[in-house]
Amino acid sequence: MAKDIEASGAVGGEFSAKDYTDPPPAPLIDVEELTKWSLYRAVIAEFIATLLFLYMTVATVIGYKHQSDPAVNATDGACSGVGILGIAWAFGGMIFILVYCTAGISGGHINPAVTFGLFLARKVSLTRAVLYMIAQCLGAICGVGLVKGFQSSYYERYGGGANELSSGYSKGTGLGAEIIGTFVLVYTVFSATDPKRNARDSHVPVLAPLPIGFAVFMVHLATIPITGTGINPARSLGAAVIYNQDKAWDDQWIFWVGPLVGAAIAAAYHQYVLRASVAKLVSYRSNA
Repeated sequence: MAKDIEASGAVGGEFSAKDYTDPPPAPLIDVEELTKWSLYRAVIAEFIATLLFLYMTVATVIGYKHQSDPAVNATDGACSGVGILGIAWAFGGMIFILVYCTAGISGGHINPAVTFGLFLARKVSLTRAVLYMIAQCLGAICGVGLVKGFQSSYYERYGGGANELSSGYSKGTGLGAEIIGTFVLVYTVFSATDPKRNARDSHVPVLAPLPIGFAVFMVHLATIPITGTGINPARSLGAAVIYNQDKAWDDQWIFWVGPLVGAAIAAAYHQYVLRASVAKLVSYRSNA
């Protein structure tokens, strides 16, 4: 099994070596995992977290559009509501809260692209990844459904919080924005949850939700004007299902292909460039 030596601290100007062992890759298909309550508890946590995420964020989007509608607030419509900055904070803040709450149960993915990236890096099994993605998509649909139920009088009028390519941008531009945005998010997830860093710096696991939430916030600032910011296929699917308009469905592929490609690139970059895991995986298999 591959081992790394890390400097764990300095005493009197001298560093003591810290022996670290990479965990083995998760099995591709783990049938035994299906018999454990911990798996189903994690799936439920992913469902509830994604439901809450979509409810709070889409409600923020619809509320902002309603408050800033000149027909509703003719005197100061342009300055009403939370604005794009507030929407970005809503998405980033909710991810921070939900990752903090669910990280110890399910890992706090709340996003099929994150789950896909971690699966490619062999951090989770295919069994767990598929169940997580199903739970996330169902949670997103239910979350947006709650928004429509509570704001039915003007939900449709303000676009249902659905992700659509903005006018003036090509599909290639939208796809590129989703790829880069998801790369930033998934790269941050890998860096913030790296077990090697966790072993070296005890504060990293506690702070992990913070950079992940900030990554979501920053990506939203950059891509809301282009695609409304997907970077989460469940978020885009949930809004498209409930809103159910042609434009949202026509652009839906962008919000699946882009995030999955971005997640795959981030996983490869972190595992095989930053961590040089090819050599480690060969060493692990040879010593197993």
